[in-house]
Amino acid sequence: MEYIPLSSRVMRENPVRCPAVFLIAIAVCISPARGGPPVQQFRRQDVRIRDPFIVPVPGDKVYYMFGTTDPNCWGDVPGVGFNVFASRDLETWTGPQPAFRPPPGFWADHNFWAPEVHRYRGRWWMFASFKSTGRPRGTQILVSDHIQGPYCPVGDGPVTPPTWECLDGTLYVDPAGKPWMVFCHEWVQVQDGEICAMRLSSDLHRAEGDPILLFRGSDAPWAPHPPNKKDYVTDGPFLYRAETGDLLMLWSSFGASGYAVGTARSTSGRITGPWIQDPEPLFAHDGGHAMVFRTFDGRLMLALHKPNRTPLERPRFLPLVEQDGRLRLATAVE
Repeated sequence: MEYIPLSSRVMRENPVRCPAVFLIAIAVCISPARGGPPVQQFRRQDVRIRDPFIVPVPGDKVYYMFGTTDPNCWGDVPGVGFNVFASRDLETWTGPQPAFRPPPGFWADHNFWAPEVHRYRGRWWMFASFKSTGRPRGTQILVSDHIQGPYCPVGDGPVTPPTWECLDGTLYVDPAGKPWMVFCHEWVQVQDGEICAMRLSSDLHRAEGDPILLFRGSDAPWAPHPPNKKDYVTDGPFLYRAETGDLLMLWSSFGASGYAVGTARSTSGRITGPWIQDPEPLFAHDGGHAMVFRTFDGRLMLALHKPNRTPLERPRFLPLVEQDGRLRLATAVE
């Protein structure tokens, strides 16, 4: 697949109807990031971030950390963008550097949440949640030729269904090489939050086919019934293929001790399931929106934020053990 620079592609497909403001947006996306905060050095416990997503780059021996980094990411406060931090040991981090700033005319204006970055077909792809007044929240896909950005939006809006309130899209590439997005249909719209899967085009520019319901928040045995018996949160899905070949999904909701991370398993080994829930959460101590990565020396790690209270959120990295296709924490955590 040949990747045509966005500016060239737009002019080729729309040689006359390309408005000046869109050309300005393209220039912002493809120009080096400028005007960001001064780069500093932080201890891990001093980095304020929600939804930490770690990308190890072996060639550089550097871990890059993305996440929700706006000073106020709630309500209708205008969104700033996403920053990236870098580390060689997961304890000392440099940054923040701007990875994404909304270009002129960008469709969303608040709730810039939970960016993930994936390597796919030679480029870096960011999946992130955004919202605009009067428009449902959705997952927008962005792209860059460099892991640190700047990331440029693909298309003119989210790839999730336009009338659905959605968040936390994540990329999954099946054994046949076909890309999927797994995402959450929010409880604020459906009450019993859903996790769905949807085929993407091979260039990640659009959805192909309707969403497939994988499971609901109420399916988790560890999620206590809310007083109204209806409102179940689902967020932060992340796919992990175990050494046994089992396909696992980490996802977050609220358990008996607050924000928590559960594990679901596809009984068929395919993204379409059926999915069954582990009876106990993987992590149950007021932390969540987790993902799994390997360190450069081969250790399996769980990344999440804890506590789940603004502005106290901090990244936590916890050793994992994989045994017989299951994940568990290597040590007890308070």
